[in-house]
Amino acid sequence: MFGLKNTSLFGDTKKLEREIDEFVDILSEVGLVFKSIIPTYLNYSANEKFEEMVDRVKEMESKADKITKEVEHTLYEETLIPDSRSDVLRLLEHLDEVIGLYQGNCYHFSIQKPNFPKEFHQDLIELTDNVVNCVESLCLTVRSFFRDIQSVRDNAHKVTFYEKESDIKFSALARKIFDSELSLDKKMHLRYFVEKIDRICDQAEDIADEIQIYAIKRSI
Repeated sequence: MFGLKNTSLFGDTKKLEREIDEFVDILSEVGLVFKSIIPTYLNYSANEKFEEMVDRVKEMESKADKITKEVEHTLYEETLIPDSRSDVLRLLEHLDEVIGLYQGNCYHFSIQKPNFPKEFHQDLIELTDNVVNCVESLCLTVRSFFRDIQSVRDNAHKVTFYEKESDIKFSALARKIFDSELSLDKKMHLRYFVEKIDRICDQAEDIADEIQIYAIKRSI
């Protein structure tokens, strides 16, 4: 559509390629852990297994921060396509924010311990699964930007699809919560957690849109 060049942004440097891969791997892994964290919490509350997974997310977030610093150094050591350094750094910062949203949700559950009635469990799990699928599609979008830029648009479209699905699931669950017999303060509390999970998809879509802009810039 835009005459995108199918050129790897890495050029001949394998070090940067490896670091970017490691970062995206962490983002993907955090999502998979988060996918297990929510049903674990709903079934067993903040038990030892839940807290172990929360700690694991924290460790992966710290590792991602370290890789970001390594990428920054590598970007100024290696030869890249002109004007790409700032785009790469900005992209990593925004991806790190997604990891931060995952981690923030974990901490909110761990500290506030919301009491979700069983009637909402399946809906919340489905919303969470959809959010993780959205971020997985974002991971594919990131990888395609660095390796196969012609597939950026297709992968970004999947991010948008899951974001729209997330909005539908969020609205349905929020409506179900407010239609329940719970007190208003409990309804507001549960909606807060549902909204925070849905927010991850919004961030993922914003980043996918950003990547498409970077891809177009590379075609000019």
